[in-house]
Amino acid sequence: MPSPHDFNPALVTWDGLHGLPRFDAVDDGDFAAAFEAALAAHEREIDEIAGNAEAPTFDNTVTALEIAGDALSRVSALFWNKAGAHTNDVIQALEREISPKMSRHYSKIGMNAALFSRIDTLWEKRESLGLTLEQKRVLERHWKGFVKSGAKLEKAEQEKLAAINEKLAGLATQFGQNVLADEKAWALTLSSGAELDGLPEFLRDAMAAAARERGEEGKYAVTLSRSIIEPFLTFSERRDLREQAFKAWVARGENDGETDNRAVIRETLALRHQVASLLGYGNFAELKLDNTMAKTAEAVNDLLKAVWARAVKRAGEEEADIAALIAEEGRNHEVMPWDWRHYAEKIRARKFDFSEAELKPYLQLEKIVEACFDVAGRLFGIRAVEKKGVAAYHPDVRVFEIRDREDRLVALFLGDYFARGSKRSGAWMSSLQSQHRLELKNGRHGELPIIYNVCNFAKPAEGKPALLSLDDARTLFHEFGHALHGMLSDVTYPSVSGTGVSRDFVELPSQLYEHWLTVPAILKRYAVHVETGEPMPQALLDKVLAARTFNAGFNTVEFTSSALVDMAFHTREAVADPMAVQAEVLAEIGMPKSIVMRHATPHFQHIFSGGYSAGYYSYMWSEVLDADAFAAFEETGDAFNGEMARKLKENIYSVGGSVDPEDAYKAFRGKLPSPDAMLVKKGLSTFEELTGSDA
Repeated sequence: MPSPHDFNPALVTWDGLHGLPRFDAVDDGDFAAAFEAALAAHEREIDEIAGNAEAPTFDNTVTALEIAGDALSRVSALFWNKAGAHTNDVIQALEREISPKMSRHYSKIGMNAALFSRIDTLWEKRESLGLTLEQKRVLERHWKGFVKSGAKLEKAEQEKLAAINEKLAGLATQFGQNVLADEKAWALTLSSGAELDGLPEFLRDAMAAAARERGEEGKYAVTLSRSIIEPFLTFSERRDLREQAFKAWVARGENDGETDNRAVIRETLALRHQVASLLGYGNFAELKLDNTMAKTAEAVNDLLKAVWARAVKRAGEEEADIAALIAEEGRNHEVMPWDWRHYAEKIRARKFDFSEAELKPYLQLEKIVEACFDVAGRLFGIRAVEKKGVAAYHPDVRVFEIRDREDRLVALFLGDYFARGSKRSGAWMSSLQSQHRLELKNGRHGELPIIYNVCNFAKPAEGKPALLSLDDARTLFHEFGHALHGMLSDVTYPSVSGTGVSRDFVELPSQLYEHWLTVPAILKRYAVHVETGEPMPQALLDKVLAARTFNAGFNTVEFTSSALVDMAFHTREAVADPMAVQAEVLAEIGMPKSIVMRHATPHFQHIFSGGYSAGYYSYMWSEVLDADAFAAFEETGDAFNGEMARKLKENIYSVGGSVDPEDAYKAFRGKLPSPDAMLVKKGLSTFEELTGSDA
């Protein structure tokens, strides 16, 4: 641990509630010095491990690596939390500086010949070391990590790889900052009257709050926050304004100015291919898919294309319904992307006799948060205790203790739910501290998981409750599923804790958790009217459940097209013009003119700044697993079946990466799934179609 005299000790000595950082004791200007000291301290620890005169053992090499860099982990956790959820010019400037510096630091470790020699020695005789299954997984992770970092390359190639990785880290930061800048810069300010036609009160309130934040008191702002732009596209009767807002939304990162990401993408893809080549892979997808459940690009594309065929067929039927409604209204325009959400909502209201606006008063943020905790209590025996007055990194962030049936503290959870200009778009889970049971050098024995969820829901006007859409509520459940993966972790080693699993397995706990939102017992208890407190009427609940697969073609086309473009980028040797490749792929698969990719390439943060490169498919891969996993509960007739919940916790939520994901899933379910349950769940097929049965 570096001397706290070198920097603000609050960055590494977390002595708040149960070891929570004292966020209010940290200034933005403190990070630079802390990074310098922590990087140097970690380097000294690595040199000590590599230079150990004793023969390598698991403890003096692997365990030592697991606990090294504690100060750097703490400084990094606080900094990247701030960079994503509450950034500013000072943080962004340091982010541009520190990203390549961190890459350089870890490249140096990965290419440390003496250190790799110790790891390699242990790897070669791993079967004779008497290791536990978890220790074998940890050793494998370290050995493969060193190999992928270039440990087996010649010196000149190692230096080239390190330089490329450093450049890639800087490009990823630039990409994300460009998207955030575009999102912050654009707003469509409306006054009143016809400009607001069709907009429900909850959306007007959110737009008024957004306008006030921009200094436009008495106005209404359409922003590029998903929590405002999507309902605006859904409810606005003004087609011209929908078109204007939609085009700004899809143009993020593609504006011919300083924030244009197209050159960043081109350079990123070229450098990624060089990395793959240096490491002996045919393309970047091969590199990224090594050690995943999918294993090959062919397996990924087979799943995506099989689903695509069903999705585009269903989307064609949905588009025909929209075109008919447009004609019924006496209009003669074709179905365009800025029309789809608007008319789909009208069709849903007609077909199922309810609208999103009718549903929203029953989906209060506070109640859905309670529902998340209740489901966790029923399944896993934990409860949340909110700790008012505990300072976090922003005044909107809420702090909870997570306790088990015996009232033992098992985790801390932070919920950050509202959109703001200092926060990047989307929703995510991350950790300030991961669970493990190792003794650290400063005397701490193991660590309590400190997990946070970040969302971007529209903040209501002062004194009014926050209301969610059904998609918002699913997002909240999804991210809390990730949080549970971190909070319920029960492993010895930090590198396999919680979400430390393969990319195409990590979405299983989150996507599976979404299923419990629409369990009738949960909706009946927590979907209560914001004004009357009355539960959602049974008739409306029935309609909501019946409409779960409505618009399934559109939703699946949006996602699958993005995943196919991601795979195309990362399976080609050269991509001279990424936008041309995007257009080529969309033409090949027959992308409907009326739908766009969920994430167009210039703002596709998942794959260019978020770690999902050649991995966006993993949401669908995990969806195959989650549909089958929830079916295990349905087969018992009880969504909270105690035995299934026990097996789920013990084999999925608590084991992290300490077990091979296929083995973990089979221990829970008894077998690996086929895509059938997923296709039925999404409404893209029926059981009878899949089995050829008329029963």
